[in-house]
Amino acid sequence: MQMMLESGKAYTRATLLTDIVATFGPDSRFCTCSADNLTPEGIIDFLQAKGKFVPCADGFQTSSDLMCKHEAG
Repeated sequence: MQMMLESGKAYTRATLLTDIVATFGPDSRFCTCSADNLTPEGIIDFLQAKGKFVPCADGFQTSSDLMCKHEAG
């Protein structure tokens, strides 16, 4: 989510996946406060299911208001 915020871009699922892989690598794994070992596709699915994406004209973005404010693990 931080990467999305810093980019200021609108994303589609495909463009978000492309940016995640370009930034973190295709074998990267992600963790959240309630899930771990998520693939790039898995983190997108997780964030979408948790309502972390905000629709916009060109796809979706995120908001700092949607980020958890507590420390993971």
